[in-house]
Amino acid sequence: MKHWKLGVIAALMSGAVYAAPMNVVTSFSILGDVTKQIGGDRVAVQNLVGANQDSHAYHMTSGDIKKIRSAKLVLLNGLGLEAADVQRAVKQSKVPFAEATKGIQALKAEEGEHHHDHEGHHHDHGEFDPHVWTDPVLMTTYAQNVANALIQADPEGKAYYQQRLGNYQVQLKKLHSDAQAAFNAVPAAKRKVLTGHDAFSYMGKRYNIEFIAPQGVSSEAEPSAKQVASIIRQIKREGIKAVFTENIKDTRMVDRIAKETGVNVSGKLYSDALGGAPANTYIGMYRYNVKALTDAMKK
Repeated sequence: MKHWKLGVIAALMSGAVYAAPMNVVTSFSILGDVTKQIGGDRVAVQNLVGANQDSHAYHMTSGDIKKIRSAKLVLLNGLGLEAADVQRAVKQSKVPFAEATKGIQALKAEEGEHHHDHEGHHHDHGEFDPHVWTDPVLMTTYAQNVANALIQADPEGKAYYQQRLGNYQVQLKKLHSDAQAAFNAVPAAKRKVLTGHDAFSYMGKRYNIEFIAPQGVSSEAEPSAKQVASIIRQIKREGIKAVFTENIKDTRMVDRIAKETGVNVSGKLYSDALGGAPANTYIGMYRYNVKALTDAMKK
């Protein structure tokens, strides 16, 4: 008994927190991981859209509405990634929420690509491209927004969250400098990649890479035969060797393009969701993607 009491006193003196962690709901797995990295032991994170799942094709369930209502904080990506039903459920729940992309200079979605009605399911991505996580420089602001929201919901954890944010931002800066060095080692003319949907524009802008995709910013968009034919011609004309499927998508479209151009599929990229190790954290996923891309470009 005496040892137990001493253990409790020691724990209290060291500032250990015995309160239950704060329940935070995040809209998808990449945002969920950023929240875990900053929230540490003070948060319990639940994602609406899990690993290897497509946010663009997600449908709200009654279980998700319960998750949202029992949360202390809800974190969304913003910029139209979350469909209207998710945004509505969050607002109706009256639970405090924040958008991780607040204050980030967003890229415009390509004109004509973002209004799609797929099998009656309308997911309008609006004016902007939501895939900001493909640029680790922008993710320092994204992480700051997550930390601010956590501090607002749990002011007692402020010093803890700020310390963890600082450590995480150092990791993000290193991620960017490593990615820059890796892409700079590839001649600019070879920095051309085909992916399933247009998820990598921010990475393309940051590291001077041309990404080509049969589908627009939403993976729900169905490309026309004319668009696909034009991509096939471009791959043949420019000798593009880096052709990738995505972890969240049916691979048939990319497989078909690869077959018609005689190019082998280079592998799989993690676009809008985490996957298994090493892609089970945002930083692990990004490092995996950079290596896969640069290896394929150099062929």
